[in-house]
Amino acid sequence: MGSSKKFIALLLILGILSGISCTQKKEEKKAAVQEGEPKYGGSFVLDVISDPKSFNPVIAKETSTTAVTGYLFEGLTQMNPFTTEIEPNLAKSWEFSKDGKVWTFYLRDDVKWFDGRPLTADDVVFTYTQLYYNKSIPADARDILTIEGKEIKVERVDDHTVRFILPKPFAPLLSALGFDILPRHILEPVVKAGRFNSHWGVNTPLAQIIGTGPFMLSEYAPSQRIVLKKNPNYWKKDKKGNSLPYLDNITMLIVPDLNSSILKFQAGETSMLSMRPEDYTVLKPQEEKGNFTILNAGPTLSTTFLIFNQNPKRIPSYKWKWFTNKAFRQAIAHAIDKETIINNVMFGFASPQDAAMTVSSRFFHNPNVRKYEYSLEKAKKILLEAGFTYKGGALHDKDGNPVEFTFLTNAENTVRVNIGNIIKSDLQKLGMKMNFQPIQFNTLVTKLDATFDWEAVMIGLTGGVEPHNGKNVWYSSGQLHMWYPKQQRPATPWEAEIDRLFDEGAAELDKEKRKKTYWMWQEIVAEELPVIYTVTPVALHAVSNNVGGIKITALAGVIPYIEEVYIK
Repeated sequence: MGSSKKFIALLLILGILSGISCTQKKEEKKAAVQEGEPKYGGSFVLDVISDPKSFNPVIAKETSTTAVTGYLFEGLTQMNPFTTEIEPNLAKSWEFSKDGKVWTFYLRDDVKWFDGRPLTADDVVFTYTQLYYNKSIPADARDILTIEGKEIKVERVDDHTVRFILPKPFAPLLSALGFDILPRHILEPVVKAGRFNSHWGVNTPLAQIIGTGPFMLSEYAPSQRIVLKKNPNYWKKDKKGNSLPYLDNITMLIVPDLNSSILKFQAGETSMLSMRPEDYTVLKPQEEKGNFTILNAGPTLSTTFLIFNQNPKRIPSYKWKWFTNKAFRQAIAHAIDKETIINNVMFGFASPQDAAMTVSSRFFHNPNVRKYEYSLEKAKKILLEAGFTYKGGALHDKDGNPVEFTFLTNAENTVRVNIGNIIKSDLQKLGMKMNFQPIQFNTLVTKLDATFDWEAVMIGLTGGVEPHNGKNVWYSSGQLHMWYPKQQRPATPWEAEIDRLFDEGAAELDKEKRKKTYWMWQEIVAEELPVIYTVTPVALHAVSNNVGGIKITALAGVIPYIEEVYIK
């Protein structure tokens, strides 16, 4: 939404939402959709904004892929989305030595791969040693599983026992072992042939993609749909000992236009809609007659932010000087009108974000980081003090170059597009020329993680409650250190300090001391601004009333356990 529509949007908020403005953040927190007795059968239909780039979870860096693979693969552990405690998954239990360096995991003996072969310790050892620690494979997990430059030794004890030997105590271990386990008998020949990075692409026969999850791939029609069918040999049971999952199928409709998503939901073509704030004004009056319920799961863990390319090999040197100038980034931060974004784009269903950990991450969220109030006057003052000048109203650097750059986001996400238009308007007031170009999501991801051909981007990350799981973003050598990834050595002193803090936080077992370490990291991020945060959205979902097994949690939305969802 452009700035010219600010007053229209404000009238919408005051008029349409006036009766709910005081309670809108609480009223949708209903216990759940009325539950019946779980039953088998039926299809759950949802929409996704993009085709997957592949079906390979190890190299995936985009939600278009993990939205699918999350149903197919599982890890040794999982986080309880209600308590944040780490619980057993493929590993049924574990024990550790007194010094915290040797961990022994006991695998379930009733887990089978889609092809009927049993899961064994060999699969776990293969996944970690030949995939995650394989330097020829661009696995984000390797950053998280590396302890001060050293790998964890993973060895087989017997068919259902695996030993992890750590170079030093590692507080995030249980959380980190949630990474997917993949089948050795299928993939080891592929790795030996050097073909893993291109394996399990979207053209792979679906029966060849083998996991242990509750669903398996059944159909993929590019630009149309992905269909997953029930895994008949899935190991999980419900409280009465009945086999899970209840559903026969999950159908994922590929709907790149979010406006079309709401129309499909209204027409009953999908079972659930992850709502944009603007959708609330449309759907709320229809809730009772529309046979659906709107649920508010609270502030999300996800972040939306701006980044500037600081890779000296990928952009012109004069622009690199701007983007690596902290004063330039701080001026941009003062030009982000978060209140207008909250009111006009998010319709009140969001809050300003300042820290690298959102408020939903609870314990590790630092509420005291530096904040940048919206002030174009302060932004101009900072720019002038940094040597920028104005000529005919246009901003120039000290060498006379006009400040102009291309700003990308994914076109399918209308919220980001609307935020981008507001930012563009304010940067124009600062004398900057921002060429705003929304592009296709997978194209944007390729620019970020492969070609590095970009200047400025607005993107988001899903986030989590364990800071160390973001190491691949924050460590200077990280695969997802987006503003300048895979550095051979830290490019700046503050990046070196963040590296040190992440090493320190991982090795510290005292929770309060870990909190202090990660609060320091968030303070550095807020000062140096390698990423410039916008707002934290509230998770709004509209769910058809014929769907059962819905549970609300801020950490996982309304479907924390897909295997327990059923059609009434």
